Amino acid sequence: MDFVLNKIDKHLDNHRSFDQRMKDLKRKLKELNGLKEDTESIIRTELQPRKKLKAEVQIWLENVERINGDVQDLDGRIGESSALTRGFHGEDVLKSIKEASELITQHGKFHGGLVVDNPQWIGQVLSTTNLSGEAVKACVEKIWQCLMDDGVQKIGVWGLGGVGKTSIMKVINNQLLKETGKFDTVIWITVSYETSIAKLQTDIASKIGEEFSGDEDETTRAGKLFENLSQNGRFVMILDDLWAKVSLERIGIPEPSNGAKLVLTTRKDDVCRQMGCREIKVKPLTEEEAWNLFLEKAGCDILNIRGVEPIARSIAKRCAGLPLGIITIASCMKGIYDISEWRNAREELKIPKKSVNGFEEEVFQQLQFSYDRLKNPKLQDCFLSCALYPEDEEIEEEDLIQLWIGEGLVEEMDSMQAEYDNGRAIMNRLISNCLLEVFTERGNGRHVKMHDLLRDMALRIAESRFLVIAGTMLEKAPDVQEWSMNLEKVSLMRNRRLYIPLEMSPPKCPRLTTLLLSGCDIESIPEGFFKHMDALKVLDLSGNPIECLSISLSKCPGLTTLVLSGCDIESIPESFFDYMNELKILDLSFNRIKSLPHSLSNLKNLTSLLLASCKDLGNVPSSLNLGVLKKLNLRGTKIKEIPNGVLSRFCCLQDLIVGETLINGKEVGGLKKLQGSLEGRFYDWHNLNMYLQACRGREEPREYIISVGAVGFPMFLRRASKEIVVSRCNIYNYQIVLPRDIEGLNIGYCNVDCSEEYPLFSRFILFSLSSFSSLRSLQICSCRNMKKLFSPNCVPLNLQELRVVGCMQLEEIITSEVEPEKRGMVITEFHLPQLRILSLLGLPELKSICSAGGVLVCDSLDEIEIVYCPKLKRMGLNLPKLDNVPSSASANLSLSIEIESEEWWESLEWDGPQPKSLFDPFVSFLWEDQTEQLGL
Repeated sequence: MDFVLNKIDKHLDNHRSFDQRMKDLKRKLKELNGLKEDTESIIRTELQPRKKLKAEVQIWLENVERINGDVQDLDGRIGESSALTRGFHGEDVLKSIKEASELITQHGKFHGGLVVDNPQWIGQVLSTTNLSGEAVKACVEKIWQCLMDDGVQKIGVWGLGGVGKTSIMKVINNQLLKETGKFDTVIWITVSYETSIAKLQTDIASKIGEEFSGDEDETTRAGKLFENLSQNGRFVMILDDLWAKVSLERIGIPEPSNGAKLVLTTRKDDVCRQMGCREIKVKPLTEEEAWNLFLEKAGCDILNIRGVEPIARSIAKRCAGLPLGIITIASCMKGIYDISEWRNAREELKIPKKSVNGFEEEVFQQLQFSYDRLKNPKLQDCFLSCALYPEDEEIEEEDLIQLWIGEGLVEEMDSMQAEYDNGRAIMNRLISNCLLEVFTERGNGRHVKMHDLLRDMALRIAESRFLVIAGTMLEKAPDVQEWSMNLEKVSLMRNRRLYIPLEMSPPKCPRLTTLLLSGCDIESIPEGFFKHMDALKVLDLSGNPIECLSISLSKCPGLTTLVLSGCDIESIPESFFDYMNELKILDLSFNRIKSLPHSLSNLKNLTSLLLASCKDLGNVPSSLNLGVLKKLNLRGTKIKEIPNGVLSRFCCLQDLIVGETLINGKEVGGLKKLQGSLEGRFYDWHNLNMYLQACRGREEPREYIISVGAVGFPMFLRRASKEIVVSRCNIYNYQIVLPRDIEGLNIGYCNVDCSEEYPLFSRFILFSLSSFSSLRSLQICSCRNMKKLFSPNCVPLNLQELRVVGCMQLEEIITSEVEPEKRGMVITEFHLPQLRILSLLGLPELKSICSAGGVLVCDSLDEIEIVYCPKLKRMGLNLPKLDNVPSSASANLSLSIEIESEEWWESLEWDGPQPKSLFDPFVSFLWEDQTEQLGL
């Protein structure tokens, strides 16, 4: 009987315990859902356009939804159970309580808002100029008010050509990107005079990330765009330079609603009316505003020339208040101090010029004046050649200069760099005269653009000599009748569906010097097509799936530049180069060529041979002899090694780019004109040393990336223009010579034979310098047997980036010369004033960055990353930029500290003079799964 009663009591206890657990679960769930409601309320406030939920918040919300569903399902199963079997669900109840508790705890760790910037929003900052005139500024304000007004869906900005419509809208575009949270997407499309529905669809697709397969019809493309743009929500579509009404439905642009906007610029007010736009007219500058702008561009010092002011004022007045004309003419007159030249300029502007393509006569006259003032015919031809590119094209500076060089418009010089500098000087002249504008500038590389009116003028000037139909979706090449005897330059580039009919008769163009057919998807060219092009100098067929070369091309005796990169060429006929005696630049990059014809050696004037990424090319003929070759590019080929004796024949070589192909250090060192680019691989340290010894006493290459040892490791990206990459080499107890101007050093998978007192960096010396003052980037990956990195006298003081990954035996970054028993008593400061990035990953034996008592002082540090360094218990760090900064301003500081876990950070002892709490606002912790992804 007692046994039975005990069983009943136990059952009742279990029943009461189960009921209590269910109450606990419901209470936890109620608390959790309350937090969810509060969170969603905050999200509705914070989740503005161009923001997105933090990943942790999104995952948390999904988990709350999931547990609500799980508990609802559990409740149903318990309700269907008998009094005896409901207890079987106890484990599930406990599991749900634990999950709910964890989610409540996790919610308490949300700091600094629930949203972050969304990098996926669409928009592009555009280059702008300062806007002049009160009327123009008022116009900007009107456009902005219309954009902010939900009652206005379409805005039409119209006015004379050259009045500044595009400049105004560029300013609006940039203001939309940075100042308003009203729109999700800002899309800028240049329409142009020769546009088509297909071209507009393609341009819009490229801006919003929509992809076309190439075989869709207009309606299908429109449907895809419509769906994409509808999902983008509140977009602003800017159609610049619209010449006639277009059907939004045919293109695929949704009629603006729900906050979306359409803005167009046009020279015609009736286009605005036909499109149903709120019209805003851009008025010319007043006479006084025009004069002030003229003075700004020509320079106020012209007022010091007696009698010039009234002449200059009359010139400014003739510009009719159009900023483009004022700027181009004033820029031409800058630095002119002879009053007779000013008088002559005034008279030239009075001579009437014929208008073209809807040009206002005054605008055309003003722009041609700037062209005429160039005076030098070669300079004028350089300007006209810019019109060979599609309208509104961002032209890469190097490509344009290479075109000028190929056309013979740049003076030929011994050095390729000197020729390039000459071309850049020409470009600067065109820019200073406002005939070209710099669109983007990154380091030494620039992209330039031509104003559409200037391009129209250039094509008008060269109308009988040029045939230009570029970037217009042209499908069939112009009929042979359009290829006139007078043509000098033809550009059909960037017409993606272009084909040349096989039955087309060979064009008779005896004066043709330049033919640009790049990026057209031309599959074949009729045999004999080049038969009557004896004067041809530059031919660009790049980016076309051409497999075979026309034999008639090999009979063009004057060809100097042949660009065939990105075609599908597998083989070149053996005799192809027999008659190309003048060829200087041959670009066969990105083709399927397996071998080079022996006739290549007949190219006695060849200065550039570009074979980059010809992945099937396995060797260089040992008999190859190109005595005047200045540039050789073999990067990305299968060529493992250049045979001994070949490079020494290229005595004029200035650029040697062979990627990871093995080269002989002594032979490369003997190339005395190699002062441009060097990229190649030396077998070992000895080969590097032979190269450096041979270079002694002369100028080294302007840029280089030299690999030493095995094929380079992919762990790190290139960080400098002068870089050494060392892979799978032994670093023994002898000194290794490095170039004197080295900026980047990457060392990976090396065996380091260094004793306790000799850190790795004490093994390296610089060629003729005693310090590593030029070194900016140091990256070390998976080096074995290395315990210390720097000794105090070998720390590169100008280092900007230090990354150390996977060095299992590394114990210390900077060792100390202080005796061990005195460490901690003496504070030693190591200064790295330019260090921006410090990354330490997977260093299980690392105990300190500096020896005990050492403090690393970094004035510029922006990023600290420390992951899986379990023995790193102390850190001495001093960041002067954190001193005297109020806590309210800390959010504006550029500093990010990524740490493996909060537990590690809390246990870390701080040796620096600043309190550890000063760093807390900048710390973020990696999730466990991210740590696992690093393989640690």
